[in-house]
Amino acid sequence: MQLARALVTRLFFGVLSLLFISFVTFMADEIAPGDAATVLSGEKASLETVERLRRQMGLDRPWPIRYVEFVGHSARGDFGKSLYGIKEDVGVILARNLPMTLFIATCAISIASLIGITLGTFAGVYQNKLPDRFILVVSTLGVTLPNFVLAPLLVFFLANKQGLFDLFYQTWEVNRKDPDFYYLFLPIVVLSARPTALITRLTRASMVDTLQQEFIRTAVAKGVPRFRLYTVHALRNAILPVVTAIGTTFGFLLTGSFVVETFFRLPGLGSTTIDAIKKGDMPVVQACVMLTGALFIFLNLVVDFLLPILDPRIRESQV
Repeated sequence: MQLARALVTRLFFGVLSLLFISFVTFMADEIAPGDAATVLSGEKASLETVERLRRQMGLDRPWPIRYVEFVGHSARGDFGKSLYGIKEDVGVILARNLPMTLFIATCAISIASLIGITLGTFAGVYQNKLPDRFILVVSTLGVTLPNFVLAPLLVFFLANKQGLFDLFYQTWEVNRKDPDFYYLFLPIVVLSARPTALITRLTRASMVDTLQQEFIRTAVAKGVPRFRLYTVHALRNAILPVVTAIGTTFGFLLTGSFVVETFFRLPGLGSTTIDAIKKGDMPVVQACVMLTGALFIFLNLVVDFLLPILDPRIRESQV
């Protein structure tokens, strides 16, 4: 019961955070030069035409009233229509582009978790020895090397020089005989590089601390086999902060994929947001920001729910 109240409390603050995000995105559009009526009426429209369209769209009303309507429509998933092109419904645009972002982010965090926990555990077991130092050097490089540097390096060596992978996902739309693997491998690798390094370093630090605990010495004195000692006894206790980091990192991947999607021309939420910002298509920008914020809050709630399941001792402390 106490755990349920704690989760409800976190949900309440998550909703407050989402309301704050909605207010920021709404006010960004409000204080920006021009509005939807200016865009829709065209550059050569007269002031009378712009004002008439503004009244028809309700943009002449006070902003608090329009903000309440914006929140109400957003809660129902209604973000209006795009201001450009065929004036497509924003919900349709999100439904078309969100799966790509979720797919590459899920693949990236899965790879990062598997490799990071494995290398971090190995480094923690062999603390201050050659394997540990090598893993630390590689993970430090992964943390310091940004995506916009790693992406062109991998493209140059693996795509241009070796010809192992095709660069851009649009090629798949023309030649559908090839699997997605050839077009998504490099983006997923680039996106997972930094999380892998972070999870590796966090797992190592947590393992080093756990292996110095008294219950580990007791298990060693009882003759527990090494593999069981490191996996069941040590890693099970060391994994808790790592799970929190994985959930937070996954949320950042959903927003941090903007650079990767734009570089590799992937039809995802990140590239859609960048294009909308360039055009000034505020309904699309607002919807993308709200959606990524909601996903990030949801992932944090999932982590809050998983931690007490993994370790019942923290149920009371969560409250």
